[in-house]
Amino acid sequence: MAAILCVAGAASAPALAGTPRLAATPPMGWNDWAHYQCGFTAQTILANARELVKSGLAARGYDTVTIDDCWMLKTRDRHGNLQPDPVRFPHGMRPVADAIHALGLKFGIYEDAGYATCGGFAGSGVPNGGGRPHFLADAKLFASWGVDYLKLDGCNVYAAKGESQNAAFRAAYRDEHLALERVGRPIVFSESAPAYFQGTPDWYDVLSWVRGYGQLWREGSDIEIFDRKNPDRSRFASVMWNYEYNLPLGRFQTPGNWNDSDFIIGGDRGVTLAESRSQLSLWAMMSAPLILSSNLDKLSRAALAVLGNRAVIGVDQDALGRMATLVRRDASHDVLIKPLTGGRYAVAVLNRSPGTLHIGLSPRELGFPGGACRFETHELWTNARNRALSTLSATIAAHDTAMWTIRPDARCGAPADVGTITRIVPKVPRGHRDAERYTLCLAAPGKVERCAGTGQETWTLGPDDTVRTAGECLAQSGDRAVVRACGLTASDRWHYTVLGNLINEASHRCLTGRTSGTLSVAACQHNAASQIWSLPSGGAVREVGAPRMARAARPMPGAARR
Repeated sequence: MAAILCVAGAASAPALAGTPRLAATPPMGWNDWAHYQCGFTAQTILANARELVKSGLAARGYDTVTIDDCWMLKTRDRHGNLQPDPVRFPHGMRPVADAIHALGLKFGIYEDAGYATCGGFAGSGVPNGGGRPHFLADAKLFASWGVDYLKLDGCNVYAAKGESQNAAFRAAYRDEHLALERVGRPIVFSESAPAYFQGTPDWYDVLSWVRGYGQLWREGSDIEIFDRKNPDRSRFASVMWNYEYNLPLGRFQTPGNWNDSDFIIGGDRGVTLAESRSQLSLWAMMSAPLILSSNLDKLSRAALAVLGNRAVIGVDQDALGRMATLVRRDASHDVLIKPLTGGRYAVAVLNRSPGTLHIGLSPRELGFPGGACRFETHELWTNARNRALSTLSATIAAHDTAMWTIRPDARCGAPADVGTITRIVPKVPRGHRDAERYTLCLAAPGKVERCAGTGQETWTLGPDDTVRTAGECLAQSGDRAVVRACGLTASDRWHYTVLGNLINEASHRCLTGRTSGTLSVAACQHNAASQIWSLPSGGAVREVGAPRMARAARPMPGAARR
């Protein structure tokens, strides 16, 4: 496909912030929130830090210990500085940071871009009613404590009269970014801004500018927290929802800039071992940050083996940093493929159903054209290795995931970008959040439907900017989008934008999936849900000279407000 372009009216952003020095691969570590919420002390934090080392998880890459909300008082001291809660941290924060660093780990802290945190404690942002923010002073304080990672939440962001929430959030996160640049210490910056806009048209604008300020960002709902009153209540639906909203956003991600689908709760109460394997597999396929949030001392040996699986972690930490393509989806399962360094690929099959799934995948289904194609395979959960397999086969238990790395032989040929083209339904009621309601598939001969895993939902992105299924092309015919014999005219060609628009080269109008399920080609509207699509390879970034799939434009620098 042609290079990604920013559509007229899209929010501009500063140059991308990701560098090899900061978060070149997805961050890994531990955070207290999903298990403890505000029920922690310095000893809680240090006990889990020691357990990271003792369990061997730190050696597998989980190397950052982050304290979440509730660590500070609600007021600042007479000098305007944040104050650690003296009950939770009787000796202050620096000794905690020093102890974490002495273990060979990094130290992370939480703050908020608003005037108060989500828990009502002192925030860094503009005071309610206006005034000067505390971003620089707080960043200097964090640097003096030895902070290596900052999570900046987005509760209680003050917007002045006539100022949009988007503009207020952008100014706050830009100011934090500038403050961190001035403190003389490399601090990974985790942003929560997009999560406050999910389901609104501004979501995609925020995802566009947030990349310029930090290295990772939360873009949707919080993972379900541990319930002490009902500790074994299933939390798997929350895992699945966070996977659903994150998977279509691959076009925003590139090494040094990561979509964050929230904490790893696998291994904790409320998540079975099968579900734990699924969460780690799916997060790895999405190159998502792996931030554990559980009581590490209570994890079973089996759970620790899941969380510490070197091969699965290796897929997550692969230097290409690509998000997976959704090859196929039906009511029971998803098939994903992800390119890795060295000519390898990762393949995963998620069984979301309550029954056992028997699966067989041919090379052609994964985009490899060669009829005699064979794979060298490694199944990452069973550790089974095989040479010269012509089919990936597995029996997968309910809520479990099978995962392979494959190395195709020379007979396989270069893989095509093959898979689904999906559109999301932005506002799904909380009690009905599942793949069938949230994600719709583009299908031949020209409709949008609930994903059924049929051949009509399988699309190939051609090097000639065509979008093909069963050898025919998606094309514009009048105001309609149709599938017809390829004529290789401008009406058969499309380009894709970072905001998710698929624009016809003849009319410069957008592919539009109406609520009725019909397709049209209509005037492009800024962030209209009916015109935002996720393509095979996720619109992922490729360098010039590689096959012509969506190459993300570097956004222009944004103007400062304060």
